[in-house]
Amino acid sequence: MAEPHGAAVVAEGLGLKGPRGWVFRDVAVDVRPGGVLAIEGPSGSGRTCLLLALTGRMRPTAGSAEIGGLRVPRAMAAVRRISALGPVAGVSELDPALTVAEHLDERLLLRRRYDTSLRGSLRALLRPRAERAAEKRRRTDDALAAGLDLTGLPKGGRTSVRDLERLEALRLSVALALVGRPRLLAVDDLDLKLSDAERTAAWDLLRSVAAGGTTVVAVCGQAPAGTDTVRPADAPRRTEQTERTERTERTEATATDSAKGTTDDTTEEGTADALAETGRA
Repeated sequence: MAEPHGAAVVAEGLGLKGPRGWVFRDVAVDVRPGGVLAIEGPSGSGRTCLLLALTGRMRPTAGSAEIGGLRVPRAMAAVRRISALGPVAGVSELDPALTVAEHLDERLLLRRRYDTSLRGSLRALLRPRAERAAEKRRRTDDALAAGLDLTGLPKGGRTSVRDLERLEALRLSVALALVGRPRLLAVDDLDLKLSDAERTAAWDLLRSVAAGGTTVVAVCGQAPAGTDTVRPADAPRRTEQTERTERTERTEATATDSAKGTTDDTTEEGTADALAETGRA
């Protein structure tokens, strides 16, 4: 196993409240560098919003988190620079009109421009063609090492994204995310529309990424046994005292809010509102 270069993910009391209620609340996370964390629960339970909060892409309204030593929400931009998104609906989706090779070329080009801007050096931009080509091959090989086999696709790299099976599209999204060598990889809806065998293969893919030293956080309906797991919808009810307090608050709030037609609980509508506020809906 490679020496972990991944980001440790630690959160305490993390919460996000939208106009119509809590999306998630009182979440505690502690993942070592190079570890795998599953955010488990049904659709609408705040899973995606928690994923985006832990990658610096959605600002929490309660508690705090530290990603690779960077505090959230104070250093969200820095967290975004060390993290990368795999497939997240409405945020980092693949373009069905492009081929696999076009996606890879586009990501490599964007990454080269980003790296050049960071270096702020004309010399970096004007590197010899052979050196740039070698760098491109190395980054492509590193990304494809995640498990995307171009030779196994119907038309190789010329295969259109719309013709990919769900598992192969997932592999491509992960490969694209790894081009920038992130310290944290985030994947949404990992087990969506996958068979049992494909689900096993998807988790094997993420474990191989973690074995390479990158920390992985993945949203799923049900995590495999033995996987570190957090359930956003369950977090407020971790203790009997918390449950009693929440029950009392909901009872009091219901009497007040019933006339307004609103609730103060974790809801799918609250998730949609929070996403809309970030421009990600």
